Amino acid sequence: MSKKGISDGAVHKTPADLRKTITSIPAVQEAWQDITPLARNEWICWVESAKKLETRNRRIKILSENLSTGKRRPCCWAGCVHR
Repeated sequence: MSKKGISDGAVHKTPADLRKTITSIPAVQEAWQDITPLARNEWICWVESAKKLETRNRRIKILSENLSTGKRRPCCWAGCVHR
């Protein structure tokens, strides 16, 4: 487990901006801890694959919305190539 009490992905470390969002919303933090390391890896890689800051910020918002409603993986994405 990493600092602030959240786990990283199987390959990727949770970046600071994503960690801040996850830890600021209890439901999202609980869901984050409940998903598998591979699922966390998919979310982290999806967020980090954004080329623009606006896209990255939008993806972090989508991640928090989706995790809080029970979604466990990013939608419509080929998946992390770093497994």
